[in-house]
Amino acid sequence: MKSLTNRIGLPPKLMMGYAGLVVFMMGEGLEQGWLSPFLISGGLSIQQSALLFSVYGIAAALAAWFSGVLSEIFGAQRVMTAGVIIFIIGSVFFISVGLPSHNLYVMLPTYALRGFGYPLFAYSFLVWVAYEAPTEKLGSAVGIFWFCYSGGLNVLGALYSSIALPYLGEMMTLWSALIFVVIGATIAIFLNREKVAKKATGERPSLGYLLKGITIAFEKPKIGMGGIVRTINTSAAYGFTVFMPLFFMEIGFTRGEWLQIYACLWSVNIIFNLLFGVISDRLGWRNTVMWFGGMGCATFTVLFYYVPLWSGANFLLTMLIAGCFGACLAAYVPLSAIMPTLAPENKGAAMSILNLGAGLSTFLGPAVVGIFIGSLGTVGVIWVFAGLYVFSAFLMKFVTLPKNHDVVVPASTVE
Repeated sequence: MKSLTNRIGLPPKLMMGYAGLVVFMMGEGLEQGWLSPFLISGGLSIQQSALLFSVYGIAAALAAWFSGVLSEIFGAQRVMTAGVIIFIIGSVFFISVGLPSHNLYVMLPTYALRGFGYPLFAYSFLVWVAYEAPTEKLGSAVGIFWFCYSGGLNVLGALYSSIALPYLGEMMTLWSALIFVVIGATIAIFLNREKVAKKATGERPSLGYLLKGITIAFEKPKIGMGGIVRTINTSAAYGFTVFMPLFFMEIGFTRGEWLQIYACLWSVNIIFNLLFGVISDRLGWRNTVMWFGGMGCATFTVLFYYVPLWSGANFLLTMLIAGCFGACLAAYVPLSAIMPTLAPENKGAAMSILNLGAGLSTFLGPAVVGIFIGSLGTVGVIWVFAGLYVFSAFLMKFVTLPKNHDVVVPASTVE
């Protein structure tokens, strides 16, 4: 482990956290690719399913926002522990009470509680990364974070579900998620004895510092714009899980093929999370987000609809497009390096805005589907997401880094 961390250039304490994050997120996200069709087959409409995921996203957004400032007040490990406990409580009530009731108004608060827990764990660890990683390795460090986050959430979770569902069924598969959550938390928190470094000033923020997690977006407008860009980043990916499985099955794919395509999207994504983390340290953080992220995602969002439709549900070709979309999603990774760099004296607050954007992304995607699917249909929703990605590329034109930024990047990325 020591030789590996020396080669990567990151503290050993982060490597333990990364390992725990993978396992935790595997349990958190194993239902993403199939829960919406399962709920709809049980009697919910697609709009009701979208509402459930939207409320889940609001809860996740609030927790994501709290995670940054709470980590500076109470310490990352304590906030991560609280997140695990809340997630477990929410999961138990959602699975044992919410789902069996078939009542949307019972499912909404129980699933929302589950959604409130996981960002406290994951995004508090991201704050940990922002403080512990050397500045010159920050792009790579956040790339590894998103590699582990997406790998557990969207790849290993989906792979486990594809194996477990035929044997365990939907309900027992959901219960088994708690095993991964507990194991991941144990590795990241309880087996990792080292503490997060204090703020450089030695100042301990008070509860009033929570407001900084909002006001900093107005005090430093570039941070506010970065938060909007992060909100758009994975919005389509979360929206896809609500309506694209139905579209794919309508044009000839099976549920198993959809899950494989979805897993391919995120498998490629986790590889490019690492690649774009390293590439962006050389190419420029802002340029990577603008061109590969915004414009790339806009292009492949549209193709993700038209290619399978026009190719007669060609599985391999659709897998290729899904992989390209996943790669472009990863090009937003440098935002996790840009945001704390824009506010070095308030990294926790800056990361709160980033984390809020990540949480709002889980709300925005299903919300777009719920609002537009009835009037615009599937193709209209696709073009709305494409337009959002173009808008994110436009915003990045104004998110420039300070002149005294000490990481060597192309001149076009600084003021």
